[in-house]
This record gives sequence, C-alpha cells and structure tokens, in this order.
Amino acid sequence: MIRNLLGSLVALAGAASAVLSPFRPWYDGRLGRDYRVRDLFEGITLTESGVLVSILLPFLAAAALVVLGAVLRSRLVTAFAGVVVLGFTVLWMVRQGQAAGSLAVSGDGSGLRVGVVNALAGGVLMLIGAALMRGRRSRGAGRERRRDQPSGEPFAVPPADQVDTWPPTREPGMSVQTSPWPEPEVDPYTGPDPHAPRDPHPGDPAAGEDPRDPVHPPHRPPPT
Repeated sequence: MIRNLLGSLVALAGAASAVLSPFRPWYDGRLGRDYRVRDLFEGITLTESGVLVSILLPFLAAAALVVLGAVLRSRLVTAFAGVVVLGFTVLWMVRQGQAAGSLAVSGDGSGLRVGVVNALAGGVLMLIGAALMRGRRSRGAGRERRRDQPSGEPFAVPPADQVDTWPPTREPGMSVQTSPWPEPEVDPYTGPDPHAPRDPHPGDPAAGEDPRDPVHPPHRPPPT
C-alpha cells in the first residue's frame, strides 16, 4: 500500500513535469508547443503549431496513462507512459539535431533549454514511480494459497527442529525449556506402590489390636 502510494506520487510528479515542459523554451528560445507532432516524423520546420497538435498532445496522453496506472495500481501502464514521454523527447532531439546540424547548450540562451530537461525528467520520474509500485496482488494466487491452507488451521505447523517459532513471521520466540539437557519425563500416576509396606487397618488381628469396638462393646446374648 505504501509503495503503491509513493510510486503513484512520483509518477504524477513526472507527468506534471512533462505536461509543463511544452510551455517552456526547448531550443533557441522556441517553446515546445510550437513544434508540431508531424515535425517529429517529417523533419523540423519553422511552421507554427497549434497547442492541440503540438508535442503537448503525446505528453497529455502520457499524463492520462499515469493517472490510469495510479488508479489501477498498474506498473505496466505507468512505465509505458514514461517510455512515451522519453521516446518523443529523444525523437525531437534527433530531428532538431538534423535540422540545426548539431545540438548544443550555451549560456546565451541558444541551444537546448530547460523545457527539454523538464520532459526528460518527467519521463524518468514516471519510470521510477513504476518501479516503486508493487502493483495489484493477484486474486488467483490468494485463492490458491487459501486452498492449500488446511481448514481450521491459520498457519502451517512448524517443523520439528523449529518448534520455538511464532507464525506467520517464523521469528524465533522465547523457549520454554531453559536447560540444555532434555527435560525428564514424568510418569503418570498409577496408584500406590504395591511393594511398599502398607499401614495395617484398624481392627486387623495382624496388627495386634483388639478387634472389638472399644466404644460400643458387643453385648452378651440374653440367657435362654
């Protein structure tokens, strides 16, 4: 969730930079919106271009793809938008270099300008955002995982050599046994030891006691 949000924010920042770039100078003081899309395939000309048919058009389409990719949490769609921006920017650089003879950067305002930097940075940010996103988790994989999981048991039983682990992280937990030696097994109670000397019962002749009751002595039968 956090990675998807962070990747979406980075990709949206790249889309904003790409859309802003045609409104800034690209080469020798000429704005990016003055270059027609057809000039990228047929060669750079001095013909002015409308906004909707300029290089802004593919950048707007790429920005829409970024928004769609952020909503769908799709890394593929977001990365494709970055490739579109970088592809059109590199294609413009090739055509501009053919028209001007070379591409240069100078301090007097001629040559490549800040608009190209914005476009390249926007495409790179889109690719970084796509790399940061985790994408959508497959529901089929979740169903397969739940199908393999035994019913009534949320986590699998740990192996015999890792009994002191806590699911689901399997991190070692506190062991109950503190001695390195095995704990002695306690025999279950089976009653008194038959070989032990037992106490004689009261009134037993073997005990040497009078079997008669001292409290209620027996009465003699009446004479007949």
